[in-house]
Amino acid sequence: MAVEFKSIIDLLRAFPDEQTCINHLESLRWNGNVVSPFNPDSKVYNCKGNKYKCKETGKYFNVRTGTIFDNTKIPLQKWFMALYVFSSHKKGISSHQLAKDIDVTQKSAWFLLHRLRYAFEHDNFKAIVGNNPVEIDETYVGGKEKNKHNSKKEGGTQGRSVKSKAPVLGMRERNGNVIAHVVADTKSATILPIIENTIPDRTVVFTDEWHAYNKLHLRFDHSRVNHGAKQYVNFMAHTNGIENFWSHMKRGIDGIYHWVSKDHLQSYVTEFTLRFNTRSFTTSDRFDFILTNVTDKRLTYNQLTK
Repeated sequence: MAVEFKSIIDLLRAFPDEQTCINHLESLRWNGNVVSPFNPDSKVYNCKGNKYKCKETGKYFNVRTGTIFDNTKIPLQKWFMALYVFSSHKKGISSHQLAKDIDVTQKSAWFLLHRLRYAFEHDNFKAIVGNNPVEIDETYVGGKEKNKHNSKKEGGTQGRSVKSKAPVLGMRERNGNVIAHVVADTKSATILPIIENTIPDRTVVFTDEWHAYNKLHLRFDHSRVNHGAKQYVNFMAHTNGIENFWSHMKRGIDGIYHWVSKDHLQSYVTEFTLRFNTRSFTTSDRFDFILTNVTDKRLTYNQLTK
């Protein structure tokens, strides 16, 4: 049964203790029919302490097993509170602030947030675009050289250099969703295959004048605007929607996280796209949507820091 809440006070009333959190997660994951993560066809025995036993393998498990909550001592109530804050705050939350809010160490909060981001890579979170016109654009994430200490400044970083910045390719369906990928560069050989594998053929697409988009007309109904000539709207063609998303994402990174490494940048990009793509969800619907799709994702600390 769905639990409705609109605020953190409602969340605490809905999940006042660990058992209510366990019951809710079991309901979302199994809906009254417990399935063994070790053998889906096996009979399952109900044991004490919210544990179950897989008859075929003889292994014990609980509702956390095989999920992002697996092998962690952090109570589910704190996980639920972290998920609520992380998914509902427009620009996210830093690990330092979350550590204070739920009373864990900063290291635990950092790992917890990355587990949530890792879960966002589930296939059900990867929205398809193409029913409406799609705006395509690329941006660069990284600090400006003029703002860096002289000892950290690098030369030759003008234009589309990737020496100190990471390029991100984005596609936004009008009145729809965003898909964004961190890419090695913005050359046509890099970005065209991603676009062609994401957007259905003959879709109306809009871009700027960047030459990497020159061959889009071969598979799509392609129109463009010339930003270099101060042209930002060309009849129906513009990229204002995807640029709005870039602006929101960068404000979040700059204001909340301040800096992210290239190694983890895709996780942060995925975080912002999921939050954007569920913007029409109610708070509780978004919360349950994420919880429902974290049951086959597990990330260890060694994997994260490798």
